[in-house]
Amino acid sequence: MTSEWEAARRAAWEAGRRTIRGAETRPLEAAAGRTLAAALVAPVDVPGCDTSAMDGWAVAGAPPWRVGDAIPVGSAPDPRPLVSGTARPIATGAPVPPGAGILRREHGEERDGRLTPRTGTAAPAAGKDVRPAGSDVAAGEVVLPAGSRLTPPALALAAICGMDELEVRVPPRVLLLVVGEEIEVSGVPSPGRVRDAYGPQLPGVLAALGAGEVDVRHLGGDADQLLAELGVSDADLVVTTGGTSQGPTDHVRAAAASRGWSAVVDGVAMRPGHPVLLAIGPSGRPLLALPGNPFAAMVALLSLGVPLLDGMLGRRTPSPVPAPAAVELENPGRGVRVLACRRSADGVVPLPQQGPATLRGLAEADVLALVPIGGTRAGAPVPVLSLPW
Repeated sequence: MTSEWEAARRAAWEAGRRTIRGAETRPLEAAAGRTLAAALVAPVDVPGCDTSAMDGWAVAGAPPWRVGDAIPVGSAPDPRPLVSGTARPIATGAPVPPGAGILRREHGEERDGRLTPRTGTAAPAAGKDVRPAGSDVAAGEVVLPAGSRLTPPALALAAICGMDELEVRVPPRVLLLVVGEEIEVSGVPSPGRVRDAYGPQLPGVLAALGAGEVDVRHLGGDADQLLAELGVSDADLVVTTGGTSQGPTDHVRAAAASRGWSAVVDGVAMRPGHPVLLAIGPSGRPLLALPGNPFAAMVALLSLGVPLLDGMLGRRTPSPVPAPAAVELENPGRGVRVLACRRSADGVVPLPQQGPATLRGLAEADVLALVPIGGTRAGAPVPVLSLPW
């Protein structure tokens, strides 16, 4: 069967959810890029007490104010209200006495121990320029739901909540099988052969999508070797490149079927990337078989591999977002046409190199445009996928 693009992505996500990963506890400094397995619930208020949002003076009552001792940053909050008619110098982040407001440094004049507002500046009301306790995060609040990707700001948020460790999903180990008799792994390829584009590229892409260790193996075109690898691998996810079409050396489908792998998605109505295969093995492990052409392989990986790994890691998968087409985008075919594009002031513009075998356009692209059947006129919205790098 040939799946519509959206249906194929849903099927890939659901297949991933059936093999959702276990959890482990990691320190914050080792959790970047990982996925939360359990919601992060704030154990404390942030800030933990009322703090000043400005440099200046904490004041109470009407001016002029008698200036007292400064309130140091990092000092324990004083539960006693500030006496009316008094002021205390304060820096941003220092605890504010109950009932005080903040007169900004540029709005006040201090002379002979007395503080007055500058001309045209009113005395601040209680609570003015004060960050209340819990105004950023309230104790008991879910600040990051399970399935959140731990970006650098997310880690900083966990840190200010007082967390030292987080429970995260174990990243899946990937076996990458590069299939093709014509592939050379180093140097300039001889005539009639091609350089391996997958070994240098896909481990980094898979890591950006949430995968863990990637074991890269080159098989040539030997069907028996492919059978053996599928039979003995203990990887959590197997990814193959090449051998998914209908040619005499395209053995992936037959090899997978003979080992008991059943197809979840067998072809997607998109160009390039049509002959992609997603199958589940007897142990429940997924196999994602990508086409052999480099651009087609990346289209297939970003179309199905993203939701598959999101499902395995307990994450939502992102939907395409609309962007205006800067020019008319044609699609006379019977499925989604995927174009490597760059963003411009007028919208997305397709790059000149778009063939399934070329990487030039992809290397220069910002997004992939998903052109529906019948095409998209200039100025109209077209769905786009962001690139993980």
